[in-house]
Amino acid sequence: MSQPRRSPHDSYETETTDHQTETETILLKHLPLSPDLPSPLQKDAHLQFLIRNLIQGFPSRYTSQDASQPWLLYWTLQSFSVMGVALDPDNKQKAIDTIMAWQHPDGGFGGGPGQAAHLLPTYAAVCALAIVGRPGPGGGWDQIDREKMYEFFMSIKLSDGAFLVAHHAEVDVRGTYCLLVTAHLLNMLTPELLEGVPAFIMSCQTYEGGFSSASQPYFSPEPEGPPTLLDSPRPPLGEAHGGYTFCSLASWTMLQPYLALQKPSLQRSSLNFKTLLRWLVQMQGSEIELGGFKGRTNKLVDGCYSWWVGGCFALLSSLGIIGAHGRDDNHESSTTHQEDEAWDDIDDSLWDRAALQRYILCAAQHPAGGLRDKPPKPADSYHTLYCLAGLSSAQHNVFLSSTRQDVIVRSWKTPPESMHERLRQACFSHSLSWTEEEGTSRILGAQNNRMNATHPVFNLTMTHTEGIMAHFYKQTIPSRPKKM
Repeated sequence: MSQPRRSPHDSYETETTDHQTETETILLKHLPLSPDLPSPLQKDAHLQFLIRNLIQGFPSRYTSQDASQPWLLYWTLQSFSVMGVALDPDNKQKAIDTIMAWQHPDGGFGGGPGQAAHLLPTYAAVCALAIVGRPGPGGGWDQIDREKMYEFFMSIKLSDGAFLVAHHAEVDVRGTYCLLVTAHLLNMLTPELLEGVPAFIMSCQTYEGGFSSASQPYFSPEPEGPPTLLDSPRPPLGEAHGGYTFCSLASWTMLQPYLALQKPSLQRSSLNFKTLLRWLVQMQGSEIELGGFKGRTNKLVDGCYSWWVGGCFALLSSLGIIGAHGRDDNHESSTTHQEDEAWDDIDDSLWDRAALQRYILCAAQHPAGGLRDKPPKPADSYHTLYCLAGLSSAQHNVFLSSTRQDVIVRSWKTPPESMHERLRQACFSHSLSWTEEEGTSRILGAQNNRMNATHPVFNLTMTHTEGIMAHFYKQTIPSRPKKM
């Protein structure tokens, strides 16, 4: 394999250019001899890395993550799931008991026992329960206090549609994503919970096209009573970032059923998909960066953005923004008509799936097990999951199937009459209509490199997503057609 060109340099050296040059020099050493023959996925080593952390405990350097205990468990459990490995019953029960110790008496989950409820560990705890939990006593699912959790959600909601991540804390669009996923999985969606959320998501989009963490609301003073919230100006706070962008776009995707139920007069303008798509495409590194993704403009490639940025393309496809690849025959995307431009002429060549797999396999794997940001950094649980999830998103085409959605809607047990019931049905069927297109998997290298497909919005397997949602919505999910 010929040596790729280095990034352009204007001869003005800075700390940024030094880091870029250093990174390219290191990545060159991980360039495979043949682009189609990358390093094999060392599944056994990665499993041993995860098992060691789960059974023996995390190394002392994880002490700083004391408020992220649900995340450490979720990253570990979902890494197992993506690699097609399940826990034994005893370890599942230990995990369930550990998770339930994090539930706050006033609703939601904290980062550890006795810690304050927070939206981010609430998402991680509920997703971990989706993987290992079950109905009944001691199974975790029925021990979640959904009533108090809903009260917690409403207590941190602001008048502009944003949410604090915890009481007396900051606004962060990642918290909005975590809340929406949790509310979808646990059947907690209501019009009052979602009111104003689309406008907040829109306000976080930056001039670059990606999304920042929050926006600055503006209020007009009133002679009497509370101030009135203005629609504009409402500038985003901070620069576009891969993690915020995924959470914003995934939130927008989850909000589509809610928006479709609004009166036409209340359906407002959409996101700027042109600038968003351009920004996402520009985040993929060049050949000398092995096709990895960056999280911000002028930054270094990092394995975790394999999911945070690479995972955005399936979401754009579901919104009808890029191509018709993976849609059902004789069906249009359920949301294409809502967007001004469908961009049907754009195909899968917008991003290089094979190059992303090459980066993960050749640069992100640590020799001792686990995955990492990039060499020579150590492996950690966070990068292990999001590298594996990114590998999955690059291998599989998972799309919103209108045929599957129709089947789920027809199986709904009671006719929805109220707005709340229509919202529940729409969000349930929308969430569970994601389908892997048969015969389109693109596995770089050996078949052992194959990952399980994962839900593009929730980052759970479809099996775990269907299991927990069927329980909380009290619905029977129609079986999927058997693979021939």
